[in-house]
This record gives sequence, C-alpha cells and structure tokens, in this order.
Amino acid sequence: MSTLVILDTGVLGLVTHTSDEPEPRQCKAWLKGLLEKGYLIYVPEIADYELRRKLLHRNKQKSIQRLDQLKSTIGYVPITTRAMLKAAEFWAEARKAGKPTADEKALDGDVILAAQAVLLLGPGDQPIIATTNVGHLSLFTDARKCQEIE
Repeated sequence: MSTLVILDTGVLGLVTHTSDEPEPRQCKAWLKGLLEKGYLIYVPEIADYELRRKLLHRNKQKSIQRLDQLKSTIGYVPITTRAMLKAAEFWAEARKAGKPTADEKALDGDVILAAQAVLLLGPGDQPIIATTNVGHLSLFTDARKCQEIE
C-alpha cells in the first residue's frame, strides 16, 4: 500500500515559489520530508496548467523553471479522457447534491483534479490531495492542508 500525495495548485505554487518567505520555505521542507519518507508525490496536469498560466502572465521565469524541474523529478499525471469523464460525473454529483464547486459555466479544475487523483489509485493505494481548498475537494476524495499530511 502506498500513500499518494497529489499537489493542488496552491501547494504547487508554494513549492515552486522563488522567495525564502516562511510559507513557501515550510512547504518546501514539508515536501522534502514526504519524499524522504517514501511518499509518492504527483503533479496533476490541471494544477500545472492553473499555475503555469499565472506564472506566464506574471513573467515568473524562475518559478516556471522550478515547476518544470519538479515535474521531471516526481510523478506527473496527464489529463486523460477517462479523467475528464470521471470529472463530469463528479461535477454532476455535486450539483445534484446541491454542493457545486464552481460556477456552472466554469471548467471547474477541482473536479478534474479529484478525478485525476481517484484514477491514479492502484490496489491498496491511498490518495491525498495536498491543498489550500479542502472544502471543495473533500467532496470527492481525501483532501488535506499540507501541514496535516505527515
């Protein structure tokens, strides 16, 4: 059994941030600690997209380089047709339950991320999404703030 940690956009932004401010520094140390403990860490394509577009818009080349480096050293989860089909199911289920996670016209990256996490599972695996937005993601799978994942 493996614990899989999937990085949401906010956490991914912190671990690729170029400053030495306390929050990014703590998040980088947290990620390093998980890797040393043998956790399997993944960057989902939807989180890469959401972060990368912001970094490109702000011309943050060093952060883009860090994002590319991180993707090459840990796992990467591309968006697949299967993930998009699962995301559509999640989106519909949340709406039917009266718990929408985004505006009806929005793409809704949270359901895509949750679908990517759930479909990444092997027998006995436990996925956890490391996020700053526990509320929406926890509707679909285990989602926690990074400080709560040890």
